[in-house]
Amino acid sequence: MKQIAIVEDEVLMREELAEMLDRAGYKTMALDNFEDATKTLLHLSPDLVLLDLNLPGTGGFQICRDLKQNSAIPVLVLTSRDQMQDELYALKLGADEYLTKPCRRERLLARIANVLKRYEGRQNLLEGFDFLLDRQTYTIYINNHSMILPQNQGKLLEVFLMHGDTLVTKEELCLALWGTTEFIDENALQVNLTRLKKTLAGLETRQQLFTVRGLGYRFAVEEKKIQEDKHES
Repeated sequence: MKQIAIVEDEVLMREELAEMLDRAGYKTMALDNFEDATKTLLHLSPDLVLLDLNLPGTGGFQICRDLKQNSAIPVLVLTSRDQMQDELYALKLGADEYLTKPCRRERLLARIANVLKRYEGRQNLLEGFDFLLDRQTYTIYINNHSMILPQNQGKLLEVFLMHGDTLVTKEELCLALWGTTEFIDENALQVNLTRLKKTLAGLETRQQLFTVRGLGYRFAVEEKKIQEDKHES
């Protein structure tokens, strides 16, 4: 049974959606606290997120962005915001569908079914900025090409994608590679990171690995611009 997470702050709308989806054969889970919505959704790992945009605290756009940076969970935006610029922005952030309220039951269920169908077989895929990684086989898909990464490179890339563009410590990387943090082999870790950097450079990915001195590493896009912005501020 497919699981759908409902992120909607209006109680009556949330209950109506849950009842409709339950009757349609889906298992539903509804969020009523939106401050840590992304963290909660990543933990629940539903098959689809039904997302409103006008939320208290963390807004729907931010939740959509964070989800898409850290997972391959499909997002269907259901909102009263009917401006074209809002729809285009949501789609740019990674939303898979955009529907405005009020929406006919049949249309919503059809869009949900279509999104779920598109994602069949993609549960093991992690999304990078311009590529996908199969976390079971460590196959990377980019620019209509695919390549199977060596196991250690695949393990490292999986960890970075799971963290989005946030800091990853050396301990976390060693745990992924060798299953322990009791002994950190700096040289061996550097060898594996250098190989991954070379592979990604060869594939011409937009995301790159950057060292955060004394703390760990980040996997991000346009690091140079980030540094310039910090310097200007």
